Amino acid sequence: MRRAGQIVIVISIVAVGVRLIALDHPFTDTWSWRQSDVAAIARNYFEGGFHFAHPQIDWAGDQPGYVGTEFPILPFVAALCYKCLGVHEWIGRIQAVIFFAISLPFFFLLVREIGGESVATSALIFYSFAPVGIMASRCFMPDTPSLALSLIGLYFFARWIATDRSIAFVLAALAISLSILIKLPSAIIGAPLACIAFQRFRFSVIQRLHLWLFAMVALLPAAVWYWHAYQISLTFYPYHFFGAGGFKIMALSWYWKIAKEIPTLALTPVVLILGAIGLFVARPMSGARPFYWWLVAMIVFVVVAGYGNRHPWYRLPLVPIAAVFAGAACGFIGGKIPSPATRVIASVLLLALFGLSSVVALRVFYEPKNGPLRDAGLEVNDITPEDSLIAAADNGDPTVLYYGHRKGWHFLEKDGIYYGDPEGSAPAIADLRELRSKGAKYLVFTSNTAWWLDLYPEFREYVYANSALIAATSDFRIYRLNPATK
Repeated sequence: MRRAGQIVIVISIVAVGVRLIALDHPFTDTWSWRQSDVAAIARNYFEGGFHFAHPQIDWAGDQPGYVGTEFPILPFVAALCYKCLGVHEWIGRIQAVIFFAISLPFFFLLVREIGGESVATSALIFYSFAPVGIMASRCFMPDTPSLALSLIGLYFFARWIATDRSIAFVLAALAISLSILIKLPSAIIGAPLACIAFQRFRFSVIQRLHLWLFAMVALLPAAVWYWHAYQISLTFYPYHFFGAGGFKIMALSWYWKIAKEIPTLALTPVVLILGAIGLFVARPMSGARPFYWWLVAMIVFVVVAGYGNRHPWYRLPLVPIAAVFAGAACGFIGGKIPSPATRVIASVLLLALFGLSSVVALRVFYEPKNGPLRDAGLEVNDITPEDSLIAAADNGDPTVLYYGHRKGWHFLEKDGIYYGDPEGSAPAIADLRELRSKGAKYLVFTSNTAWWLDLYPEFREYVYANSALIAATSDFRIYRLNPATK
């Protein structure tokens, strides 16, 4: 136990240390738009009076911009920290790192009950260093905190079912409740919870009042909050509920693209192959059954919420699931190797291959491809008055508005929501004319959208005739719009 504890501590320290690298970097990576949205909500709390029940984004133009979101405890806590420390990216990011760190011992203990210390140690390594897990657990987003709480709740639920201790019941219910509040799709944790309950009580499970009480404690707060969030989305422009439209079944080609991303960007081929082996060798372990249920629930979720799963972070729960089965495979294969020296060599080679493939995937995630959006935003902040409204051709990424510290609109837009690239000059002119009438004072293009001016000559002539170029680099162009005329 002492040696295993030391190994777990070393793994945990390295895992957290990896996530602290570049923690203060700006939101310019491939997930910049999601982080900039959460960061904008935090800053609007900080500057607008800490109205917790009314999270506020930047892309609603001259309207308040209240939207329906997940339970916004993370941006609210960040806003409180801004009071003492100022506005910094690392304040938002560190919350995910902390939740990840807290989840490590609970994940280890949970897996140890299934397959012992060797399996749990291997699973902990895969859980700690899967590329999508590293990326998500250093981003200002709710996904890692929600997953961490799900794992903690799963551990305490299993302890409660096994021991009937009240403290385990309370901790499990609170953890699961907060997990679902922070991220609604985390409700799929109900699948492994149901499996554990069914293993213990069989078909009398529906007669257990304490299980109904657990469900009420876990689900009622989320039901109340999301009802409130939905009402916010109906009442205030831009009438937006985060995640709306994600539940949509897509074409087979869509799912094939997701399937190709799982081994390359999410888990690495090493974990995927070992996890596939583990699906077979873990079957005799009754304690592993909840993870089979969780895996099935995730597959159903990916299919049903096909459109939502265009975002890699929605598939984050696959990391602990695959880690458990990959750990079981390592335990099985290691048990077939009689020589200790051979086992050590095989382990080192496996870790090297896993680490290399994870680093390759992380380079894609960390690439600052949205740096032009931040650069344009900083320039907007420098050269425009504080009350200026901005029309940003930003591909729906609010990073320009966040770093510009300005309100405005995505361009093109429909009811405040990004509406995609223009299909021609006419829709682009019509939308820009509408935004000018609403008070847009500046128009921003980045290197990702400046091609509109080359492809659509009539639109280009309209922009030139109704604005003045005030800043231009290879990364962006900023125009001052002439006042709209009736």
